[in-house]
Amino acid sequence: MSSPSRHWAEHGERGSFWLMKLTALLVRLLGRRLLSPLIHAIVLYFFLFGRRARRSAWQYQQRLADWSGGRTPAPSHWQVFRQFMAFADSLLDKLDAWNGKLRLQDIAIDDPAGLRQQLRGARGQMLVGAHLGNLEVCRALAELGEQVTMNVLVHTRHAERFNRLLGEAGASHVRLIQVSELDPAVMLQLSERLERGEWLAIAGDRIPLHGARTVEVDFLGHPAALPQGPWLLAGLLGCPVNLLFCLKLHGRYRITLEPFAERLHWRRDTREQVIAEWATRYAARLGHYCQQAPTQWFNFYPFWKDR
Repeated sequence: MSSPSRHWAEHGERGSFWLMKLTALLVRLLGRRLLSPLIHAIVLYFFLFGRRARRSAWQYQQRLADWSGGRTPAPSHWQVFRQFMAFADSLLDKLDAWNGKLRLQDIAIDDPAGLRQQLRGARGQMLVGAHLGNLEVCRALAELGEQVTMNVLVHTRHAERFNRLLGEAGASHVRLIQVSELDPAVMLQLSERLERGEWLAIAGDRIPLHGARTVEVDFLGHPAALPQGPWLLAGLLGCPVNLLFCLKLHGRYRITLEPFAERLHWRRDTREQVIAEWATRYAARLGHYCQQAPTQWFNFYPFWKDR
C-alpha cells in the first residue's frame, strides 16, 4: 500500500470520474437490484485488503465512542465492516438521486428555522456540510423541491466532466465548481452567483490537495486539521452560513438545515482567531451528528494529527 503521508485526494482522483460513469451506466442497464451485489462485493474487497482504510475507520469509531461517553458503540470488526457497507449503500443512493428515482416525499426535512423559505431569496447563502451521510441526496432540494441553483464547490480536477455526467443524469440545478485556489476570478464568479440568488455548498471536513490553508481544532477530543476555506469564503463574500447534514436513519434520509453564522467579521489581526472559532464550532456540530449515525462518516484515511 502507498505511503500514509499521501494526501487523500491522490488515492481517488485518477479513476473516480470513469468509475462513476461506468457505475451510472451499469445501474441504468441492470437496475439497482442487480447491481447491488457487485457494489457490495467491491466494498468487501476494499474492506479485506484496505488495511489503511480499516485502521482509519477503527480510530474514528474509537474516538467517537470515547468522546460520546459510550453513547456510540466501541469499534469492532463488525462495526468497521458496517461503516464500509454504509458507504456502499450511499453509492447506490447517489445513483438513485442522479437518476431521479428519489422523490422529495421520500426525504424527511428538519428545518426549524425555515431556511427552505429563504432558498428563493434575492441573494444566495452558503451551506457547509461534511462527508457524513449522503450530501448527494440533498440535490432533491435543488432539483425536486425549490428549483434553486446549487453550486457545489469541490477540489477535484474533474469538475467539468462530473458536470457532464450530472447533465446526462438530468440534473439541471446542480453544478460543480473547482475551487482549488481562491483566486480573484473564482471569488468574482462566486459573488456573481450569490447575487443571482444561487446558493453555494461546500464540505468543511476535507483539506484540498494544493495550497491548503488549515486550522487546528479539537474534533472528538483530539487535534485535527480542518480547511479554512469555507470560513474564508463566507467572510470574504459576506454571506450567511448554514449547516447541512443528510443522514439515513431507520431506512429513510433526513436532511437537517441549521443556521450557523449570519456573517463572519474580522480585522486583519483577528482573522485567524475568528476562523479558528467558527471551525471549532463546526467540529462540535459535526461530532453531534456523527453520534446520530456513527457508521456514516466516510473519511477512510488518517484524519487526526497524531504526534
